[in-house]
Amino acid sequence: MVQLKEFRIVMPMSLEEYQIAQMYMVMKMQQQSTNGSEGVEVLDNKPFQDDIFGKGQYTSKVYRFQSKAPVWLTTIAPKDALVMEEEAWNAYPRCKTVIKCPYFTKFCLTIETVHRADNGTSENVHGLNEEQLAARQVEIIDIASAATDYWSYAIGSSSFDFSKFKSEKSGRGPLLDGWQDNCNPVMTAYKLVTVDAPYWGFGYRLEQALLAGERALFLESHRNCFGWIDEWFGMTMQQMRELEQQGDCLLNEKISKPTLLTDTEDCDQTFSHNGERYVQQVVHT
Repeated sequence: MVQLKEFRIVMPMSLEEYQIAQMYMVMKMQQQSTNGSEGVEVLDNKPFQDDIFGKGQYTSKVYRFQSKAPVWLTTIAPKDALVMEEEAWNAYPRCKTVIKCPYFTKFCLTIETVHRADNGTSENVHGLNEEQLAARQVEIIDIASAATDYWSYAIGSSSFDFSKFKSEKSGRGPLLDGWQDNCNPVMTAYKLVTVDAPYWGFGYRLEQALLAGERALFLESHRNCFGWIDEWFGMTMQQMRELEQQGDCLLNEKISKPTLLTDTEDCDQTFSHNGERYVQQVVHT
């Protein structure tokens, strides 16, 4: 059975700021989670234009995070088979991501995202029909929440306490109860997740696990978007594109050449000065 769930993530920033914050967060989280055996490999990253999205950025990636798979899933598939292939069309403020697994050929997970300058109150930003609306579940994700579950530990959980957090550069924070109704600027990422794993015996369980995993990833990544605000605040799109290009090269070298001297501490230092220091390649020769 196809699962349809819409996650709404309210953020204390403008639409323009979120575009920078999201790109920065993706690059930094990918660097932190990639090593010689697991992580993210970027196959393609280029501009695109079509009749559906208009102009945007197309990316193709391979995700290897076999060690994070639930134990029950590894009993029905070898770890080497638990590799995900992702295609994404980012035509901000609209984006679409499609994730497939070559081992489970019938499996497909699609994330369609619409970004709006509101606090999560728009009811049908994806233009769903009556049947889809009846099947859709809606969950609002509060980035100020630090609640954890299995997937939080698998993905990673930041230590930000937004009830005490205050940005030095923007002056934003802390995020107290009801902050979504009172903050300015504000925007929301509306993420519609459609997951289909038509496999008898374990398909529904796989679908539910993936939805839970996506929820945990959305929470953690958006907590980082705001928690790292003093690192990306004030950066330009040109700086972000240059940083992204350098980061893609470093990712591919890290996952294919374990001898590279690129640990998490190096990554944190690289991304720590408002984009003024770009990724530097340090190789043992």
